[in-house]
Amino acid sequence: MVIYQNISLKPYNTFGIDVQANQFVTVTSIEELQVLCTAFNLAERKKLVFGGGSNLLLTQDFDGMAVKIDLKGMDKIKEDDDFVWVKAMSGEVWHDLVMYAVNHNWGGLENLSLIPGCVGAAPMQNIGAYGAEIKDTFEELYAVEIESGKLVKFTNEECKFGYRESIFKNEVKDKYIIVSVTFKLHKKAQTNIQYGAIKETLQQKGIAEPSIKAVSDAVIEIRKSKLPDPKVLGNAGSFFKNPEIEASQYEKLKVQFPNIPGYPLQNNLVKVPAGWLIEQCGFKGKRIGNTGSHKDQALVLVNYGGATGSEIYALAMQIQQSVQNTFGITINPEVNLI
Repeated sequence: MVIYQNISLKPYNTFGIDVQANQFVTVTSIEELQVLCTAFNLAERKKLVFGGGSNLLLTQDFDGMAVKIDLKGMDKIKEDDDFVWVKAMSGEVWHDLVMYAVNHNWGGLENLSLIPGCVGAAPMQNIGAYGAEIKDTFEELYAVEIESGKLVKFTNEECKFGYRESIFKNEVKDKYIIVSVTFKLHKKAQTNIQYGAIKETLQQKGIAEPSIKAVSDAVIEIRKSKLPDPKVLGNAGSFFKNPEIEASQYEKLKVQFPNIPGYPLQNNLVKVPAGWLIEQCGFKGKRIGNTGSHKDQALVLVNYGGATGSEIYALAMQIQQSVQNTFGITINPEVNLI
C-alpha cells in the first residue's frame, strides 16, 4: 500500500473533472484497509472514499486523503432449492456482478443492468431502476469501522433502506467503509417487467415470456438509447433524485399542468419524474459553456470537455431553482458534491 502525494483525480471520476488530491491511496484488501484506518488514523483525517467515482462531482481540489477501494472477488457462497446467495467485494464493477448473475440465470438484479459504479456504492444509495431496488435482493454487507478497524455486519433491516437512502448516508455517514455485499437471488425466474419501457421493448422483440437475460438485454438497450457512455461523454448518470410530493400538491399541479406524470406511493405521496420537470423548464439538450443537460435525457448533466466541477454545479443549481420557481418542487442532487 503506497500513499501518493498531489495526484489528479481526473481518471477516477466519470465526470472527468481534473482536480488534485493532497494524498491518494488504493486499497486492495480488507487487511490493508484496517491498517489504513488504525495505523494511519483515518478517522481523524479529511478523507474521500470512493470506488468507481460514478456518483461524484468534484468542485475543487481535495486537501485530504482520497481512498480508492479496489477490493475484488465475487462468488456463490450458499444455495438451497429456491435461492442462491452471491457475495461480491465492494470494488467489483456493479454491471459485472449483474452479468455474473444473469449468465447463471439467477434472478433479481437484471433490472439494474448497466448502472455505473461499484458494488460498494450500491447499498449506500439503495440504487434502483425500472421497478427494482437493491433492498429487494440485499441480504447483508460487511464494513470496516473507520475508528476501530473492526469488521461489522449489517443486515437488510439495519441498513434502513429508503429511496436512494440508507443508514450510510445518514446516521453512520463517514463512519464505515463497505467491503463486501451479499445478495439473495432467485434460482427460479421471477422477472419484473411492469415498468413501461421494459414491457414495450420486449413487445417490440415479440417476447411474451421473457427470460432473465431478455429482461437484462432490454434494460441495457433502453439505457444505451437514453444515457451517454461516461467513457465518451463525462457524466454521473442521473444527477437529481425524483422528488416525492404530497398527493394534494400533485392534484393542484395537475390542474395547471395536465400532462405532469406521477406515480402514487405509500403515505399519500406521489413520485414525479425529475427529468420531465427539467425538460419542461427548457434545459433538455441545452448547453452552457462546456456543460449542459443531455439531449436524450434531461436528468443527466454532462461535461463536453474541459468543464470544471463548479460549472456543472452552477448549472445544477440553475436547474434546481427553475424547477422550484415553475412547479414549487425541490429537486435534490443524487450525486455526491465534494
